[in-house]
Amino acid sequence: MNDNQLLRYSRQIMLPQIDIEGQQKLLAANVLIVGAGGLGSPAAIYLAAGGVGNLTIYDDDEVDLSNLQRQIAHHTNDIGTDKVISTRQTLNRLNPEVKVRAIKQRLANEQLESEVIQADVVLDCSDNFATRFAINNACVKYQTPLVSGAAIRFEGQLSVFTPGKNTSPCYNCLYSNDGDEQLNCSTNGVMAPITGIIGSLQALEAMKLLTSVGKTLTGRLLLLDGLTMEWNMMKLGKNPNCPTCGSR
Repeated sequence: MNDNQLLRYSRQIMLPQIDIEGQQKLLAANVLIVGAGGLGSPAAIYLAAGGVGNLTIYDDDEVDLSNLQRQIAHHTNDIGTDKVISTRQTLNRLNPEVKVRAIKQRLANEQLESEVIQADVVLDCSDNFATRFAINNACVKYQTPLVSGAAIRFEGQLSVFTPGKNTSPCYNCLYSNDGDEQLNCSTNGVMAPITGIIGSLQALEAMKLLTSVGKTLTGRLLLLDGLTMEWNMMKLGKNPNCPTCGSR
């Protein structure tokens, strides 16, 4: 770690739980972010600012005017630009030392598995059930930690799945893959700061996983009601009959 890095990350390094050793773990880490929208934007920004050295971002969409209300990695002059390119530009301006791979593509099949194998942590910042279940399947298969977030209307939720550890459930233990499409922001709306809150928490949970600090949300589901500012916590157990991670 050079002098500039010591200064840039000094406020994290002074935390006894992080110190230089923890910061070096962040600098050496590889994080896969699926989705560069409302959740992926704040998550990527805080991971880059905090010194996670290698970020891979997948999204197949372009920046639209309606995105700018909540997708803070993009700006007005980015309209029409690929979201992954806009995000990479924002991250490079924030922290040019972070290596950002930006791929305009819907991550699926063999490519998904290849990326999950290489990642230390995966952030699911997508907005549809099909992608979420595919990501979960790959993470369970290769025992890669998964940080899953969702935001809609005034509501947010967050959980962490660590396959193979601490009797962790998986995303399929929480939701059944019955073919029903999840509600999304384009049809139901979302209050802008909700995505920022959940995306930032995804970054925090990822950094805790990478540095082995604190207690993650493994086995728990954190729920936010933005209208009342009430937080609720649900315990999640591993489903022995889960078609993805179950033992039966």
